[in-house]
Amino acid sequence: MSKSQTPCLQRELQRLDALRKLNVLDTAPSDSLDRITRMAAQLFGLPIAAVSLTDHDRQWFKSKVGVLHNSIPRFKAPCAQVADSDQMLVVNDLLQNVDFKDSVLAQSGIRFYAGAPLTTSDGHCLGSVCVLGNEPREATAQELASLQDIAAMVMTQIELQHAIGRMDSISGMPNRNQFREDVDELARQARDSGARLAVVVNLATPQQIDSAVRVMGSAYLDDLHEQAAKWLTECTGPAVKLYHVGTSRFAFLAEPGIEISAFTELAQQWLSQRRESGAARYVTTVTFGVASFVPGGAHGLDILRRCHNAAQDAEDAELGVGWYSALQDETYQRRFTLLNAFSAALETSGQLSLAFQPRVDLKTGQWLGAEALLRWTHPALGPVSPAEFIPIVEKTSISRATTEWVMEAAMTQLVAWRDTGMEVQVAVNVSATNLIEPGFAAGVIARLEHHALPAHLLEIEITESAMMTNPVQAEQALRALAAAGISLAIDDFGTGYSSLAYLQKVPANVVKIDRSFIQQLEQEPEGPLVTAMIVLLHQLKYRVVAEGIETEAMAHLLREMGCDEAQGYWFARPLAPGAFHRGWKAQALVPA
Repeated sequence: MSKSQTPCLQRELQRLDALRKLNVLDTAPSDSLDRITRMAAQLFGLPIAAVSLTDHDRQWFKSKVGVLHNSIPRFKAPCAQVADSDQMLVVNDLLQNVDFKDSVLAQSGIRFYAGAPLTTSDGHCLGSVCVLGNEPREATAQELASLQDIAAMVMTQIELQHAIGRMDSISGMPNRNQFREDVDELARQARDSGARLAVVVNLATPQQIDSAVRVMGSAYLDDLHEQAAKWLTECTGPAVKLYHVGTSRFAFLAEPGIEISAFTELAQQWLSQRRESGAARYVTTVTFGVASFVPGGAHGLDILRRCHNAAQDAEDAELGVGWYSALQDETYQRRFTLLNAFSAALETSGQLSLAFQPRVDLKTGQWLGAEALLRWTHPALGPVSPAEFIPIVEKTSISRATTEWVMEAAMTQLVAWRDTGMEVQVAVNVSATNLIEPGFAAGVIARLEHHALPAHLLEIEITESAMMTNPVQAEQALRALAAAGISLAIDDFGTGYSSLAYLQKVPANVVKIDRSFIQQLEQEPEGPLVTAMIVLLHQLKYRVVAEGIETEAMAHLLREMGCDEAQGYWFARPLAPGAFHRGWKAQALVPA
């Protein structure tokens, strides 16, 4: 306590702090409290009753009967004296009382006042439940006893409503709101100014939880939480407060002063202990996510987020304990920002566009077609690399809308080129999400018909992994596209499952060997693996395309190997529609 603060002032500051923590000031009316207030007025047979909370300069009415104002000044208010003394106050006639005859209440015609203290479970008086009358009167002992009971009921309601938002309804443990409040409270305590460790414990992955509940039912989760709470309490000790912050997630603050290395060792010991007992060890993977923070340096919920990221990193790396990385967090933040921004870009004209990279006949050098490549120019971030945003988009439901945008833009461009007398086949990439989408093939065919485009001008590129995600649905969609006359190409060959038996079932015309194999030719010019791929794919009746050709030597080598087509910077970078049109017209004039 500061030397300049008297004990009375300190108590008042603590009382106001307790009032603030309940988050009840300036909140909406409460039906449950209003019913109690009406009961108090009826019990005394008086026109006025209120639940009055004593702020630093006012009396604010959480509930009221017969009162027009929401608050009155604290100065000389009887309720303020109740809050100061934590004692019941009865004034038979305010005009005859030296302390209150000049108060706002007395000047407004109020003569009788009775107030019972609203005292928290921690002993802080927040104000009073009061009844008021326009005539002087006395209160019986039974009335006053009833008023005290009513005040206790009101206080229980206030604390219960506060607790409901801070306790997990199933486990009964403090939840993330309480964690946030407790962490933020550390910033107001000078003795806790040093760095602390916050810990999140993930009991299982979402997939493990889903599989277990499918077999054992939701009661499994209750047992899992009960076992975990017991285990963590034994590990951390009774002095450490546990929080239930997610479906299968707990959190706590490590003891002050513990070093990172020491805690890591402890956490590993706890994990070993858990593996030796408890049936859940067979079907769950526990990970610890730890973040260091300085009280006041970050909000409680952000600290939880950092811990969750650390736990997720530990799970991805198959480690028991993960530590928060600001650099990794920055990467995740940018991915999330890009994903939200890209979703908006799909609905905003001017940000997205298509570039077209030529596919070249290796023997003649003639342009045979193009691959449509999505480009994004963010209004603030500028051009965003496809290598950065495409992998993010493909993992979400936005991939469907993205394919629709690219498909529509590509067909619109095909129509524009046809109007100038240029017919060129354009390839569009689709993801696994697209292939398993009901009606995907029918939608593509309908779009071609809408634009009056011949089916052979469109080529669909799919990866091996996309086909294997749901082989039955993928094969059905691909056969429907092929039956309509649409060309099919297998992209990134060699990086996925490479199931040759399955590839023979796919009605594809083209296979594109992934650039990672092509680039290896610089170190290994003989290229036995690439040569074998080309020979095998030719035997399976595929036309073979090499991606990522960047030098003349590489192009020559692939030509010698018998590769049919190529794409890469050696021939042309991805071009804007106008530049591609000029290049196509120019190369068409060159003799084969």
